[in-house]
Amino acid sequence: MRNELNKLVEQVKDPEIKKRFELEMDCFYHLFTRFLHEKSKRQKLDWDQVQSPSPELVIPYKNLSQPDPQSLKQCLSKLAVLKLNGGLGTTMGMVGPKSAIEVKDSMTFLDLTVRQIEYLNHQNDVEVPLILMNSFNTDVETKRIIQKYRSQGLSIMTFNQSRFPRIKKESLLPISQDPVGQNADWYPPGHGDLFEALANSGLLDTLLAEGKEYLFVSNIDNLGATVDMNILQHLASSGSEFIMEVTDKTKADVKGGTLIEYEGGIRLLEIAQVPPEHVEDFKSVKKFKIFNTNNLWINLKAIREVINQNKLDMEIIVNNKTLDNGEKIIQLETAVGAAIKHFNGALGINVPRSRFLPVKSTSDLFLITSDLYKLEHGNLVMNPKRAFGTTPFVKLGDHFKKTSNFLSRFAGPPHILELDHLTVTGDVTFGHDVVLSGTVIIVANHGSRIDIPSGSILHDKVVSGNLRILDH
Repeated sequence: MRNELNKLVEQVKDPEIKKRFELEMDCFYHLFTRFLHEKSKRQKLDWDQVQSPSPELVIPYKNLSQPDPQSLKQCLSKLAVLKLNGGLGTTMGMVGPKSAIEVKDSMTFLDLTVRQIEYLNHQNDVEVPLILMNSFNTDVETKRIIQKYRSQGLSIMTFNQSRFPRIKKESLLPISQDPVGQNADWYPPGHGDLFEALANSGLLDTLLAEGKEYLFVSNIDNLGATVDMNILQHLASSGSEFIMEVTDKTKADVKGGTLIEYEGGIRLLEIAQVPPEHVEDFKSVKKFKIFNTNNLWINLKAIREVINQNKLDMEIIVNNKTLDNGEKIIQLETAVGAAIKHFNGALGINVPRSRFLPVKSTSDLFLITSDLYKLEHGNLVMNPKRAFGTTPFVKLGDHFKKTSNFLSRFAGPPHILELDHLTVTGDVTFGHDVVLSGTVIIVANHGSRIDIPSGSILHDKVVSGNLRILDH
């Protein structure tokens, strides 16, 4: 492997590009050798050592104190916000960065993020910068998009996560024979790459030189991940170097990573690490009551220290894939939350569910575009007219899977303030001002079509068969 990587490096002629590429290949080689070492030792998680975290390691959000204005401004002046922006919108049928998908009032994920931080800066007379960690899949388009914010006075910085070579499953050698190659020959190695990519880009040292001390990290598609003053204050005053926001697990979250105590320390446990015979235990809401939102608050000086000491050895996630030509390959990835074990005083804070509003599918998009939420300075706020603090369960069928199909099937946002459960399958469309409440199930069988007329009120209804109302 080392020889193959050296061959790739030697093909790069530009000195600056060569230096960056060599750094990436060194990081990949370190990950690869750890993978081989773990494979040879056949180390497995000792399930008997897995414990739920003790109370002092996971603090309820309600127990946090509110900062006074003076200390708050001081904390904010040392803060930078980083959004993980490496993903494409392909699962929702879109081309390009997922952050460019419109989600509310014609605003994209990126628009909402920019508006949030602009308002934060204006209200507190500070200059919190926005940092985007792109991948080679999203970098060019994202840089083009952010040009539209140039006149808005917000500092926006970007850097790229690493670009690692996919390796053949049989030979464990890189697919690519040249450092450029096809995009399919390379992959972004998960958000656990954040620390080394941030350092290799030079941006970590730039932030430290500017007096920044705290980094708030979150997924760009989590619309609940806004700057929280109470958590920031706790990070600054407690001496903790790493805080992970967790929230109570529901049936929808049973596969999400959770915090555990293991061999005397705090760890992130992902389902991929769990022995097959214990997967059902892992999914148990009784034993593991919380899961990771991937909202993380990290001390920047501590990141530099961990990098300098070469401490990072987050658990490796082996992602098996099959290429279009049938070749089996593997990708070695890591999760950013797994680094929690390397930081002093690391802990979790159990936050309200409102801080976890990911948009992973059009079913999620249905909730966001409805009257269930309204926008306040880029922040999504649940409509106060909603009687319950929980969100409805929504499952939309394959006809709604792509964003363009989803949008074409609604003449206007539905009214769902009293909705508990919605299932829609088949060829179904909705008119303007449709009200859905209670439990609503709409099933258009194969070859049938159902049009829900404008102004319809469906309360605890099952609709099936054919229903078409044509304009006269």
